Amino acid sequence: MKISLLQQMYKDVLVGLPLAKESHHYTSLLNLCVEQSPEGGDSRNQVYLPSTNGGIRSHQDTDMPDAVVPTTGDVSNSFANMSSSFSPREVMLLQLTLIKMMVEKAESQEIEFSTRQKYCEIFALLLKEEKIDSKLISLLGSYDQLLSHMASKSLASLVCFQLKEEEALNVTWLTFSLKTLLGYPVNTHVAECLWTLTTIIKDILNDKVLPKAGILKKLLSPLDAVLEGFYNSILFHHFDGHHYTSPYSEAANNLIGFIDLLEALLASRIELELPLGCQRVLFLKVSYALNLISSSIHYLFKKKLIMLLKKCVLYKSREDAKCGSQFLQNPSLHEDMLALSDAVLQVVNSTWLNQIPLGEKASYFGGSEAAPGGSDQTALRALSLVVLKALEFKFQKSATEAEIEGDFQSSMSQLLMFWRSHLKSYPQSHPVIHHCEWLSLIFIEQDDDMWEAAKALLLIYLKFDRLRRDAAGNLSQKEEETWNFLSHAGGYNPHCIFLFFLEKIAFDSTVLLDFLISSETCFLEYLVRYLKLLRKDWCQFVDVCNHLDTKHGTFQSVSSVKPPHQEKQSPMTDESLQNACCEPEPQTLISLASSHNYLVFTTEQGDNEVAEPNQSNSLICADSMSLLGARQSLVNYDSSEDSELESDGKECLVNTKQVPLNNEEEMRIREMGCSYADDKQTILKSEVLPLKRKGSNTFSCLTSTASLDNTIALRIMLYKSTKCLEELQKAISRLQRRNLFPYNPSALLKLLSHVENLSKNMNPQ
Repeated sequence: MKISLLQQMYKDVLVGLPLAKESHHYTSLLNLCVEQSPEGGDSRNQVYLPSTNGGIRSHQDTDMPDAVVPTTGDVSNSFANMSSSFSPREVMLLQLTLIKMMVEKAESQEIEFSTRQKYCEIFALLLKEEKIDSKLISLLGSYDQLLSHMASKSLASLVCFQLKEEEALNVTWLTFSLKTLLGYPVNTHVAECLWTLTTIIKDILNDKVLPKAGILKKLLSPLDAVLEGFYNSILFHHFDGHHYTSPYSEAANNLIGFIDLLEALLASRIELELPLGCQRVLFLKVSYALNLISSSIHYLFKKKLIMLLKKCVLYKSREDAKCGSQFLQNPSLHEDMLALSDAVLQVVNSTWLNQIPLGEKASYFGGSEAAPGGSDQTALRALSLVVLKALEFKFQKSATEAEIEGDFQSSMSQLLMFWRSHLKSYPQSHPVIHHCEWLSLIFIEQDDDMWEAAKALLLIYLKFDRLRRDAAGNLSQKEEETWNFLSHAGGYNPHCIFLFFLEKIAFDSTVLLDFLISSETCFLEYLVRYLKLLRKDWCQFVDVCNHLDTKHGTFQSVSSVKPPHQEKQSPMTDESLQNACCEPEPQTLISLASSHNYLVFTTEQGDNEVAEPNQSNSLICADSMSLLGARQSLVNYDSSEDSELESDGKECLVNTKQVPLNNEEEMRIREMGCSYADDKQTILKSEVLPLKRKGSNTFSCLTSTASLDNTIALRIMLYKSTKCLEELQKAISRLQRRNLFPYNPSALLKLLSHVENLSKNMNPQ
């Protein structure tokens, strides 16, 4: 019986046993029984499939001239001798599974060469004599979604196999794909074609041995112009929002399939030195996607597009990680990133964010009811990261402050309002008094996104500072006050951002250690950049710590008064600057995620220790030094003895690969690092006092000895933050001595040592 032979063949292929019989025997077993009978006057054919009850079901599909057309009698006879316990549909699914499995085995080096050769002979017979590719294409349009899915997978496997082994593109599949895509929107059956192409690209990318560039170019070059035209057609020229109000329509399948294809094309771009047009079109014509996000289409499509844009803005980070600094010379990448950034910032400045009603949080375990807690935080974070990275790319290409200041302040103002509106519905959220706290509130649940966002704002801050100092030389006190005020009002002061994050994790150094040993975040790069800023801007850091500690732990506004001549320095209004820094009403502060035991400082509204909105002291250190340049290359940890002594402004960051660790190694590292994270009750011997200089409203970096009882409430931020970094330094040193740290941390340890020395050497003057 055929079914028993197929089952035995499945078992042999599964374990890699040689197929003893001749190739024609196995070809006949794998041959699909699909009928296509032409109908007069119609350019399309009926596809007949054996149904589960032995009858025939039909479905319209694109005509393929090379398809084999067995008669209805042939279809019936081929299944006549099968066991009654197996339906024809189940047999066909087994055949499709076997085809895909054999392709995988034929590419595996673990299978004997003779066995792989036998598989190749069977594939050659299936393609040349049985026209299996035409039959698989016919099955793509089946009403049976499982059959259609398995046919797509099997067809993709065969096309990919021919590309790898024969270096030839399947002509039947290519003809079908070109005809289908060019026929849109008259022919609306395009989803299956898109799925198959997406699967082929992913299979090529997942191959660990294959030289991918040549194969991808051979695959995509014939489809390049057609895919560009299809992008314009489905997203713009023939787009009708009424077709996308439900995620279950045929139009919805087409759009979802195309978004998945765009994601695969984006991932494949890294393999080609010169990307094709279909790999660039999303960057160059991103306005089509942006318009869809703010349109009336179903939320599912909006979220998929938002997540796709997030992958676009993070694409350069992956490129840099893989290709190193030489990839920075790629002109097409710079051009594409700049085009995407310009388009994103243009719509953001036109209140585009306010037109995006984010859906509710996803339901638990796929249920139909939304989880409590307001807006979809995944989409909120992704959309926020798109805006922040767009600002970063825009700044990198700007030569003067005037080119970027207006756009930046406008975009950040829109983003801050967007964050405020979408966190109001959270019962655990507390009123944000300082705008620099927004970043940790929005991104605290997603580590990789948080550090990408923090790095973007850090680079923006450094670029701003460098441009200001290049233009004005040594800034006056008023200019310093204005600069610091704007960094707090805009929510991008790096010291505040870092301190608010430490507060959210209860100053736990083991959390920072986790980020450092993980290869999934850019925290290493961020921390090195920030520590280099910190050693040059220590006084500003101390001032921020002192101000965050004011009023016994109430996080009040760092800058709540408009600095002198502010109205001439910035296009922002007085009211917007005032509101950007603080909320006027005293508030009780509650942790956003109290269930995670984050450390928070609160005051009851009945207390006298409430936040005072009119604080006249600005956060300026008279001895502040010039900051780092915006474009910094990475520090080579293998030869970085003098890495901190560079003076040309182009200091390095970490050019080292963080080696992924297995679970056992990572657990061992964390256990050893935790020994330094115990909550030790130590006496605070030296504390920073906010003494004022004569004739100035700025704080000076002076210290004084004080008892723990009198000063711990006011000095907690500086003490705990420096203590956290000190514990991190000790944990890294201990792991390095035992050769357990995944890379050479020498330069990082030097930077942490600098911070420790600055903290300990703050003697009274």
